[in-house]
Amino acid sequence: METKWLEDFVSLAETRSFSRSAQLRHVTQPAFSRRIQALEAWTGIDLVDRSVYPTRLTPAGETLHAQALEILGALQAARNLMRSQQAAGQDMVEFAVPHTLAFTFFPHWLIDLRLRLPTLKSRLTALNVHDAVLRLNEGGCDLLIAYHHPSQPLQLNPDRFEMLSLGSETLAAFAKPDANGAALFRLPALGAGRQPLLAYGAGAYLARLVEVILKQAPAPALLEPIYETDMAEGLKAMALEGHGLAFLPASSVRQELKSQRLVAAAPPGSYELTMEVRIYRERPEVARHAKPAALALWESLCAA
Repeated sequence: METKWLEDFVSLAETRSFSRSAQLRHVTQPAFSRRIQALEAWTGIDLVDRSVYPTRLTPAGETLHAQALEILGALQAARNLMRSQQAAGQDMVEFAVPHTLAFTFFPHWLIDLRLRLPTLKSRLTALNVHDAVLRLNEGGCDLLIAYHHPSQPLQLNPDRFEMLSLGSETLAAFAKPDANGAALFRLPALGAGRQPLLAYGAGAYLARLVEVILKQAPAPALLEPIYETDMAEGLKAMALEGHGLAFLPASSVRQELKSQRLVAAAPPGSYELTMEVRIYRERPEVARHAKPAALALWESLCAA
């Protein structure tokens, strides 16, 4: 039994739609359906009537829904109580950051931030985008840093959360160079056949942005996915070995481009997308607990 199954079930009870709840929970619809089925297997009874649309709960599902709300509320209350009693670490600002930004953006950004806040103490938890958003929603961190693109907005209630823009990032195609310095694999393919693609897993945030790039491309990309992982650093390692081309944040390949271990795999301005880097926090007027250090950090960002 996992608490996220109950959270999924409560979402389904509210939306009455598997596809809408999967979107809100930042998972694919098949993965969301499997988690609901896992909950039904655990309870030993059907919880959802799938014969009608919109989806509705069975009588057993209605009973569990009420219990699930109580269970999740009690768990959150217990967690808040433990956090309120934690005396140590109140000067430690906790960040939830997706893996790619944790490796690329965050270290450089923190250096600049410490010029203004030299006594800043920070703790970073690297997660996938879905779990990082959940961490902020559940009060498990002070701040969330994440990519933003209008086609894939994060599901954060603006009445509860506010954000600041920290800059922009380009997602583009890169590949290992050949002996002449040209990319081994290029876009568009220009009659060279399908190019090997080092791809993000289907549920990854950057995977959805790569889909946007390919849909808006001036010519079909003709790509053949040969490898998948959720982490940009994993794709970069494979690209460096010459396995295929990968769509990577430009900041993550800065050193590799300088040393010419990787090169652009497409003409400038094509097959790329600009993302915004944003930082989010719970609004102080509704926050369960706001650390003075986190408040000072936010004020510093606003002033800058």
